[in-house]
Formats: sequence, C-alpha cells, structure tokens
Amino acid sequence: MAFDGITIANLVHEFRETLEGGRISKIAQPEKDELLITIKNKKETYRLQMSASASLPLIYLTEKQKPSPMTAPNFCMLLRKHIGSARLLSVSQPGLERIIEFELEHLDELGDLCRKKLIVEIMGKHSNIIFCKSNGVIIDSIKHVPSHVSSVREVLPGRDYFIPRTAAKENPLTVSEEVFRQMIAVSPMPVQKALYNHLTGISPIIAEELCHLASIDSQLPASQLTEPEITHLYHTLSRMMEDVALGHFSPVIIYDHAGPVEYASVPLTCYEGGGCHAQPQSSISALLEQYYFMRDTVTRIRQKSSDLRRIVQTALERNYKKYDLQQKQLKDTDKREKYRIYGELLNTYGYELKGGETSFQCLNYYTGKEITIPLDPQLSATDNAKKHFNKYNKLKRTYEALVDLIQETKSEIEHLESISSALDIALAENDLIQIKEEMMEYGYIKKRRAGDKKPNITSRPFHYLSSDGYHIYVGKNNYQNDELTFKIASGNDWWFHAKGIPGSHVIVKTQDQKSLPDRLFEEAGALAAYYSKGRDNDKVEIDYIQRKNIKRVAGGAPGFVIYHTNYSLIAAPSCNLKKLD
Repeated sequence: MAFDGITIANLVHEFRETLEGGRISKIAQPEKDELLITIKNKKETYRLQMSASASLPLIYLTEKQKPSPMTAPNFCMLLRKHIGSARLLSVSQPGLERIIEFELEHLDELGDLCRKKLIVEIMGKHSNIIFCKSNGVIIDSIKHVPSHVSSVREVLPGRDYFIPRTAAKENPLTVSEEVFRQMIAVSPMPVQKALYNHLTGISPIIAEELCHLASIDSQLPASQLTEPEITHLYHTLSRMMEDVALGHFSPVIIYDHAGPVEYASVPLTCYEGGGCHAQPQSSISALLEQYYFMRDTVTRIRQKSSDLRRIVQTALERNYKKYDLQQKQLKDTDKREKYRIYGELLNTYGYELKGGETSFQCLNYYTGKEITIPLDPQLSATDNAKKHFNKYNKLKRTYEALVDLIQETKSEIEHLESISSALDIALAENDLIQIKEEMMEYGYIKKRRAGDKKPNITSRPFHYLSSDGYHIYVGKNNYQNDELTFKIASGNDWWFHAKGIPGSHVIVKTQDQKSLPDRLFEEAGALAAYYSKGRDNDKVEIDYIQRKNIKRVAGGAPGFVIYHTNYSLIAAPSCNLKKLD
C-alpha cells in the first residue's frame, strides 16, 4: 500500500493528458485537510480530489461529489480568490519525489497575468497542500508547520518553499551504474531495504519486485551480492525507470481471499503463485479510488460483523470443549462389554463359588482364555452378576445417549463453522443481514420482537462467467447455498464443494449440454476452493457431482446436504473469472 514515487509519476502522466490546459471552475474543501477541485478541459469536466490526511493522504481523479460545509474554510476561500478561474499550465514531479506541482495562470486584481503553484506533498503524516507564488514564497498551506513542530522546514506564509532533504538518497531516474554499485556494495542491509533506503520514491514493494525480476534473494545482505548480480539489478532498475520516464504504466491491484492487499503502477510478478491474483486497472485514478474504497469497505464490514463473529467464536469454543468432554466420556464406556461378560460368566459358573471370595477365575468362552472377575465378598454369585449387569446397562445407556449428543454437537460445530465461513466472504452490509437472520433462527442471537419489521433481503449469490461462457453461481451463506442447490439448479447442473471443510455451494449451469469442457470443471473447482475455509492453502480437494444426486440432510441446517458416488479434483483457490453481478 505504497503511494510511492512511481505511483506519483503515473498520476502526473494522467494529469498531463487530462488536465493540462484546462480551467478551474470550482474549489471546495469538504474536510479540513482535503480539497476537491473541478477542472474543465476539452469539453470534459474532471474532479481532482486531494487529501493531506496523516492517516490516508491521496490524490486522484474522481467522478464522485462530496458535500461541502456551509461556510468555506479560510484556505479554500484564499484559493478561490487567487485561482478560482485559473488555467492549469503544467503538472510536474521533481525527480521521483512524492510531490506534484501544479503551475497555474490567473489574472490578478489589476488584470495582469500572474502565475502561482499549488504543491501537493504525499508524505504520510507529513503530507501537505501548499500554495506558493511563482518565486516559491509560501502564500498559505492547508496545514501550518511551525518551527517547534519541525526543525527541518517551516511551512508558514512568507517562508520560502523547498523540498526537505532528510536523507541522502539518489534519484533512480538518473542514478549512474557506478554510483548505484558503490551504494549497494557497502550496504549491510538486506537488498530490498537497501534499495528503498537509498533511492528516492522506491517503496518496499517496488524494491521487492526489483529483486524478484533480477532473481535475487531480497533478504540477502546487499554487501554480499556479486558483481554480476549488482549489474543485473541495476539494469533491472534502469528498465523500470525507462518505462516510468516514457509513461509506460500498467496499474494493477493484487487481491487475496480477504480483499485488496497491494497496488502498484507496474506489474507485481512477486505475487505470482502465492494465492493472490492481479486485476489490471484502466487508470491509476480508477485504481486508487477502487482500492481505497475496497479497503474501506472491508474494514467497515469487519467492524460491523465483529459482534456476530464474537458470538460465533464463543459458541464454537463452547462446543469444541463440549465435544472433547463427550468424546472422553464415550471412551470411558468402551469397558461396558467387560461387565456384561462378567455377569454372563458368573451366571454360568457361579455355582462353584462358596461365598466370601474377592475374585473368581474361570474360562471366558468368548475368547477361550482364563479371566479374573472381581467380586464383592459380601454378595452372592447371583448378586455379583446383577451388580456387573447394572454397570453394563448404565454404561450402555450412557454410550447410546452420548452417540446422539456427540452427533448433535458435531452438527452444531459444522453449522457454526459454516456461518464463520460466510462471515469471511461477506462484502456488504446486505450480506450480513441473511447471516444474522440465520443466527436468530437457530437461537445464537435474540429474535426480533413481535411487530418489528423484517429486513429486506437484497443480497444475491456471486455470479461468474466461465472462460467458455457458462454461468457459475456461488452462495454467500447457508440460505443462499440451499436456494442455489435446491431451487436454482436443475438436475443436470453440476454442484461443487470443498471436501470436508466449510465452504460455499458452487453451481455450474450446464444449459442441458452433456459434453462440457475440462476447463469449466477446473474453474468451478477453483471457485469452490476460494470460497471455503481452505482458501489459504495451495491446493484444496473438491467434490463435484450432478445436482440430481444431492439430497438435504433430514432435520439439518440450511445448506447441509448428503451425496454418494461423487467425483473429486484438486484445485488451487482462485476467482479470476469475470464477475457479472
């Protein structure tokens, strides 16, 4: 998640193509550290969103509008006064710094042409938006930085603007091989760390990608690299920087089972084969908007589902303990048959006892071996036999009761694990509604009071299109699994599910075709693996069978089925297919 120099270079390239020559028509400040500038250019209207938030600094083009406060903040009013209808002359980036400079031309109070600069610094907690004169004198900034806050640079009206040099870093766009070699050869740090510590605008993930492209272990100390390895690494960097200088970018988002994990303006081959998949984007602005929207969505859903997760986890832990205790009790009943045999042997050979014995040895006609039977010396042979039969009957009743209880506990654990799996793949608040309804139905949370309105269910199964044009549906929860399998699927459709672990039902609509491509089964299996508890594994075993051979579990929770004579395949978790809705 690095808003690095290469991402900034990609944004500058995009802004040059879309914004240069345009005219500002509106300036708004929706938040205290955020601007939304509307620019009209070539009969198109663009909205440029920029934020100097310490937690999430960003800048990109967006189509979304944000409500503004009734009274504009002072910085916004200042910008409106000076550049409210200015023309954007140029967009530039100094070196590969995380800085974008917008050069603007406007008419002053006397009607003379003047130039100003709006400088956006995307530097984590030090991010800022600074408005300067053409000579670099600061007019104002969205965040003031006095000397007692930063001893490196003051950002206040009247001060000269300059880029702080807090570390001796080289510009990767211009660094020579000789300087690069000297820089790397003496560094005791791992190669990856040496790259982003000594080169401007290089993030850890780009440094990792450079090592991967150069086939070098990123954790190897840089000083241990051989001459050919350093040369190869430099040429790899040069090729990447050449693409950056020419504006050849390939924006991409990397996803895993939980959502977006990384993005970059160049392909990230270091993620290949690691359970992640790449999704190319049409532009860097589209990438940033989608990425941060998805990250925000995932975070919000995690927060909203935290109460449900806690309830499910608490119930699971309680049932795990109960299951272990029941298994131990069941093991104790294994000796029940021994007491039955004692009783039968005493009824057979008890006439040999004279009374007062503490034990009795006789032939066990079941095994043909001698056996020693413990006795109560105060009881007769008949009463001792009754005592052993009573123990046998008690243990037998315990065994029969435990078998049913263990099955109930196991079924409840499987049900709770399936709910936990559904919570893992929930992407929207609507997805949580059905899960909450199921938890109400089975008593895990309180049911709504009489008269309370039942929520409208709008969540629908995932819908994918296979490479060969077949429709594939994936249930998001147990209710949807049940509906997919027993209402949407027809008899000849194929059903897929991860073997022996909680997961979604995957239905392939066969369109009544008997001959189906092998690739279709592989893709459906990959989806079944991805939407299961085994999604973090390299490979998952998948059961698949035609829908007509699937039956509901009698009295079971929704989505629980039984089947026989199924086929199996091994699939790598993936969801790279085109999603239709």
